[in-house]
Amino acid sequence: MTAPPPPATELAGVRVTVAGLGVSGVPAARALHALGAVVTVVNSGDGDKARAEAESLRELGVTVRLGDGDTLPEGTGLVVTAPGWKPTSPLFAAAEAAGVEVWGDVELAWRLRGEKAAPWLAVTGTNGKTTTVQMLASILTAAGLRTAAVGNIGVSVLDAVLGEQEYDVLAVELSSYQLHWAPSVRPHSAVVLNLAPDHLDWHGSMAAYAADKGRIYEGNQVACVYNTADPATEALVREADVEEGARAIGFTLGSPAPSQFGVVDGILLDRAFVAGRQKNAQELAEVSDIHPPAPHNIANALAAAALARAFGVEPAAVRDGLRAFRPDAHRIALVETVDEVAYVDDSKATNTHAAEASLAAYESIVWIAGGLAKGATFDELVQRSAPRLRGAVLIGADRALIREALARHAPEVPVTDLDRTDTGAMAAAVEAARTLSRPGDTVLLAPACASMDMFTNYGERGEAFAGAVRALTPEGAGHDN
Repeated sequence: MTAPPPPATELAGVRVTVAGLGVSGVPAARALHALGAVVTVVNSGDGDKARAEAESLRELGVTVRLGDGDTLPEGTGLVVTAPGWKPTSPLFAAAEAAGVEVWGDVELAWRLRGEKAAPWLAVTGTNGKTTTVQMLASILTAAGLRTAAVGNIGVSVLDAVLGEQEYDVLAVELSSYQLHWAPSVRPHSAVVLNLAPDHLDWHGSMAAYAADKGRIYEGNQVACVYNTADPATEALVREADVEEGARAIGFTLGSPAPSQFGVVDGILLDRAFVAGRQKNAQELAEVSDIHPPAPHNIANALAAAALARAFGVEPAAVRDGLRAFRPDAHRIALVETVDEVAYVDDSKATNTHAAEASLAAYESIVWIAGGLAKGATFDELVQRSAPRLRGAVLIGADRALIREALARHAPEVPVTDLDRTDTGAMAAAVEAARTLSRPGDTVLLAPACASMDMFTNYGERGEAFAGAVRALTPEGAGHDN
């Protein structure tokens, strides 16, 4: 059995294999090289982007092996992996056989923190992670704290930990992939927003997926925040090994009980971090301060507020931070209102859980849906959303699955099935939705599916939708899109 690797700060001379290039692997390779480790990067792909990244690392003296991510380089004493690599990858089987430990890039960042490292307020969940982390960062900034939104959000937590910028606290988004490879991470406080089947091909089962999400609560010092509407998140809190004195803090869209955050008469309330919480509540903000004020976005705001309050942020900063926040593109964003019909882009709703939350935000909907189902089924989604549907327009490779669910559970809903994948398909979908809609309706792109059958990513899909919508307006008419 190979001896365990030395502490991350004592990696000089250790042969470290980095699995994967990209937003996680490249910073990890650079950081390890700077620490004096003998670094080899392995990457299964060999495309133009990988070659460019490889060349930049080779200039530093890092060995890069493209087109072979399965073989463990001889003499490896530690593997550091990008989060997307499956636990069943041959590389990790070889590492286990050799007694070599595997860390994720987040684990590496945690171990490389300095003595005065900023605490982490950590967020995970099936949906809403990025929005919640950005809300949290906005609140912390409004409180005058030096902070950044990092992690799975696209900014490497490793760069934040090792950079010259000093922080008071970090808002950290962690995916289930990252948590799987981060056994030592111990946040100040953390939240699991929700749990729904996702990435099961990677984790192997729903139980394994939930267990990896639950790692975020391990060692919490102040607050384990959970969703009262999702009992599975509370169960993860109960199973966690936390610091003495850490509390379970719930959030709800209803009236909060003691040790909860909630909403009464359009006011966000804190009954957790307030004196006399059995009888008292602290007003934080109004629902109208949240953009957009859809139910699932209000839940995100409550979770962000709970983490901020756990860190000692004053109520006024919660209000100011939520007022200042605007979500990223393609997240339940109003594109235009045309002939009294609102056209909303939620292309980021790439699974059924996210789509259901989006559909719940509107009363009368013409739904544009479809794409790659990733093994999902749509019966529960259609059953719960059917009363809100004026009509449906279906696109993409797996649209038949949604059509069949609609036929079973909402046969009265008119459906337009578009059997085309050309560049004009989204414009045709928008036109079909326009025909089905009535004044006061919402035409909602909430696909419940991934986009890669027709588009590069969900962003390109959302841009295609927005372009087609704008072409309906007098200003857009006559212009090429």
